[in-house]
Amino acid sequence: MPPTPPTAQGPGAWPRRGWGPPPPPRRYDPADDVTRGVFRSHWLLVPFQVIGVTLVFVALIGPILTQFGIAWVFVLAVAVVFGSLAYTLPAWWYGSFGLREDHLVVHSGLLLRSSREIPLSRLQAVDVVRPLLMQVFGLAELRVELAGGDGSAIRLRFLRREVAERLRAAVLAHAAGLPGRAPEAPEWPFYRLPFPLLLGALTFRVPVLLSFVLLFLLLTAYAAFGEPGALAGAVPLVLGLSRYYWGPLARYTDFYASSSSDGLRLRYGMFQRRMQTVPPGRVQAVRVVEPLLWRALGVARVEATVAGYAGARQGDSSVLLPVAPRGRAFTLVNEVFPDSEAARVPLVENHSPLPHAVGADERLFVSVRGALCRVTEVVPVERMQGLRLSAGPIAQLRGRVTVDVDTPPGPVAARAVGREAVEGRRLLDALTRYGRRARVPSAGTERWATRATMHGGSVTRRDEGGASAGASGDTPEA
Repeated sequence: MPPTPPTAQGPGAWPRRGWGPPPPPRRYDPADDVTRGVFRSHWLLVPFQVIGVTLVFVALIGPILTQFGIAWVFVLAVAVVFGSLAYTLPAWWYGSFGLREDHLVVHSGLLLRSSREIPLSRLQAVDVVRPLLMQVFGLAELRVELAGGDGSAIRLRFLRREVAERLRAAVLAHAAGLPGRAPEAPEWPFYRLPFPLLLGALTFRVPVLLSFVLLFLLLTAYAAFGEPGALAGAVPLVLGLSRYYWGPLARYTDFYASSSSDGLRLRYGMFQRRMQTVPPGRVQAVRVVEPLLWRALGVARVEATVAGYAGARQGDSSVLLPVAPRGRAFTLVNEVFPDSEAARVPLVENHSPLPHAVGADERLFVSVRGALCRVTEVVPVERMQGLRLSAGPIAQLRGRVTVDVDTPPGPVAARAVGREAVEGRRLLDALTRYGRRARVPSAGTERWATRATMHGGSVTRRDEGGASAGASGDTPEA
């Protein structure tokens, strides 16, 4: 295996591990500068919106107007076209955006004008999304996720693909504390998902296999006995398979993950291409899911609670690796949580019919639960939101307690269930002590490329080119 490049250590510094040297950074071209000036969506946004409004009018109102004749439908449809054009064209012209120092300024609206000036220090994630129709015309959508919940996301639609990618790089550079004209950070390949593995893993699941078998039996019954009720029973099975089988298959086709100094980069999608960038320090917790049949294949799925994604967007963006070998999955956990080794955290069983092992060290809290579907949850101690010790009436009679480790809303819900009271109190005290030590004053996630990071007795500072320089010294305890 070729040697890997040196890694920048410390909280929030993304390690630079990979399979070889990174590609050379693209040279800066003044024509690529998106940090100055005012930009608008592509002009194709206007005809698309006009066509969409007209089609909705014809589909909903047209059948009602057919009693007055086709001529009335045509005349009113033409009026809708010109009316929507009269509104959409000025709205497109007045809708603009641009970068002002380290702020993203977005103007929108025609009758009700609105202006938003967003500090990029609040940036949580940046995605470039290309639905099928936009791919045909070489367009893309830039989604900027901010700290603040569902209503804080910025969506810049109908951008030229080159503009969207350059703006993504400039936004990430500003959020890292670098000049917006800094070249895009190089990346190192981490994992490419083979399509046969994705197809086999999605098929090799108990609910999917049972659904396929039941669907085959229903279709056989219909063909043999001509019973229409068999087709009625097959409809929900087909709908379920389309969501839980065809949906992930189309979503994660051509999945590619790479690591860089500005975060984890994910590219995937068949009909909707997506480039997702998760900056350092935004992953709050991770879980590795190993269903029963997947363990025979030695593969797992990696999901994460990512800061900034809220509501449905959290579910859409929580998967870091849809299917990967188990060793590669835990390697990614070590990538997103530098200076840690989740597999080496000592675990203690709860001696219960339902297996549940937990462990903690100075960096991680690890929980392993599940007999049929094994789930390994990993939470860095410095990102714990809260700790709770609880016991219900039955648990009190048995002398058992539960230690909950609170994290932001997401797929990870880490806890230690069914522990003895003394053991639970000892675990709670240890996590409190580890968390206090881990929260150093400079361990925030803003401006990760330029801040000083105090960790492990050294001070590390990232320069604008991404290189790191260390100075030894004593680290004050928080």
